[in-house]
Amino acid sequence: MEKLLTNYYETASIILFGVGFVTLLLHSNLIKKIIGMNIMDTAIFLFFISKGYIYGKEAPIIRGVHKGIQGYINPVPTALMLTGIVVAVSITAFALALTIKLYEKYGTVELDEIMRIRGE
Repeated sequence: MEKLLTNYYETASIILFGVGFVTLLLHSNLIKKIIGMNIMDTAIFLFFISKGYIYGKEAPIIRGVHKGIQGYINPVPTALMLTGIVVAVSITAFALALTIKLYEKYGTVELDEIMRIRGE
């Protein structure tokens, strides 16, 4: 139990991922599925950024005196997460555009209703 409280960022990211995954699986509304996917993305970003941070070290921006390689954190995880955020926003925009097209064609965003209409 103590490790859960010590690693609260990781614990929160796992809980967020679970909430997003359950939302993605249990709801038939496409907007809710997109929201669940975004919650999962956010959980992954939180997890990797919390793993990339080292307490007591600084961002690799040299101001004045250089502290050596041991004085700074690795910037690669943060850069990868910035790239991931851009990809996640792009996928969200694409999914919302597809949802709009589905709504225009079928008049609903409920996946069960769309499958019922297509089955007729």
